[in-house]
Amino acid sequence: MDWVPIAFGTFKVTALLIAMFFAIKWHYDQGEKQGRQAVLRATAKVTVAFVVALVGVGFVAYYISTKLGLNLSY
Repeated sequence: MDWVPIAFGTFKVTALLIAMFFAIKWHYDQGEKQGRQAVLRATAKVTVAFVVALVGVGFVAYYISTKLGLNLSY
């Protein structure tokens, strides 16, 4: 029974690596079709959206923790 986690874990890692390879390959091929400038523009948009979401989550977490009375000072 000790071999089951090893076998399933190996299968899971292998399947995820294969899926990641084909996902990266597909996105790379789509980027070549669209052109370099369009890919850079899309990358910039996603990066900006991620940073805005990260800052927003940080502010919400700070607001909630101060409302709960948590001591946030060093």
